[in-house]
Amino acid sequence: MIFWILASLIALGVAGLLALTLLRTRSAAAPEPAAAYDLRVYRDQLKEIDRDLARGTIAEADAERVRTEVARRILAADTRIRAATGAAASGGPARIAALLLIAAVTGGSLLLYGRIGAPGYGDLGLERRLQIAETLRASRPGQAMAEAGIPAATPPALSPDYAALIEQLRATVAQRPDDLQGQTLLARHEAASGNAKAAYQAQARVLELKGEAATGADYAAYADMMILAAGGYVSPEAEAALSDALARDSRNGVARYYWGLMLAQTGRPDRAFNIWNRLMVESTPESPWNAPVRAQIVEVARRAGIAFDLPPEPAPGPRGPSAEDIAAAATLGTEERQAMIRSMVEGLAGRLADEGGPPADWARLISSLGVLGELEQARAIYAEARASFAGNDAALAEIAAAAASAGVLQ
Repeated sequence: MIFWILASLIALGVAGLLALTLLRTRSAAAPEPAAAYDLRVYRDQLKEIDRDLARGTIAEADAERVRTEVARRILAADTRIRAATGAAASGGPARIAALLLIAAVTGGSLLLYGRIGAPGYGDLGLERRLQIAETLRASRPGQAMAEAGIPAATPPALSPDYAALIEQLRATVAQRPDDLQGQTLLARHEAASGNAKAAYQAQARVLELKGEAATGADYAAYADMMILAAGGYVSPEAEAALSDALARDSRNGVARYYWGLMLAQTGRPDRAFNIWNRLMVESTPESPWNAPVRAQIVEVARRAGIAFDLPPEPAPGPRGPSAEDIAAAATLGTEERQAMIRSMVEGLAGRLADEGGPPADWARLISSLGVLGELEQARAIYAEARASFAGNDAALAEIAAAAASAGVLQ
């Protein structure tokens, strides 16, 4: 009702101003009545009678008689003037035009709103807005439509050797479609070379081959590749992959970030803020999702109506067991040393699996596994690191040196 009251008052106010202007214009433009001219003549005659009487050209009795006649005519002229002025002021064409103007402005406004407005559209309460957001989420475009609307991006420049290796990998995987390791490597290298669609297609095959053994990180990587292929848009297909990832690992950072992004894109900034705020608190500055979360969370909070100040970014924390940590472990007893190293190694391995990391972290993990005597796991980590840094000669050299010192290459 507040809208209708304000709209009516505004329409009536505008129409009233226009009508008042019209009435004043008509009044100013009205011709002077003829009786007004007669009145001026009669007043001049009274003055002339006084002058004749003073000069003695007219007797006192005649002057009084003429004054009486002129006064009668003045009263008659004044009566006619009042009648003419009253007729102009009481209604008449000007007032009718003013009423028509008011009706046209107010009625026309209502008709115009009925055509281009939304009559009957009620206030959007919280429950209704949540229903609209859910409808938008359920009816949003799919992955194929989103990709069709993305302009073709220029692929990154690849070295000739790396491009040749990718082509060879594609040919090998095409001949052996059931090779899990080949499909895994193909997905990673397609993503690294900018072919997001080919990457998620290969990753989809990885999920098929792994079946129930697929991890939350596998599904999160699949969703990540689809979202990149859609230009940052979280499609229903990507949402399903994120749901599978979170069902297997509710703390997966990649899946949690993209789940919040999906909620922000579908009209639920309140839920997106809660997810991102918790993720930001639980993450380290080195986490790959930390920067995009901090770049968007203030705007998401504003849209959700939440007063939020972005906290200062914490200083980077330790990235795993250092050489000093391992040396200090040598002074402990055998069981204590093994427990200490194993705890640090497990933390580093978990972080690299979820977030990735620089070559130095991979090299440190391989060295630590060598100290623990877990050469098979060290070899697996070495193979994964080589795949992650394929084409980066400096990184591969650092990782190979760690593997050699750990006895992995023997």
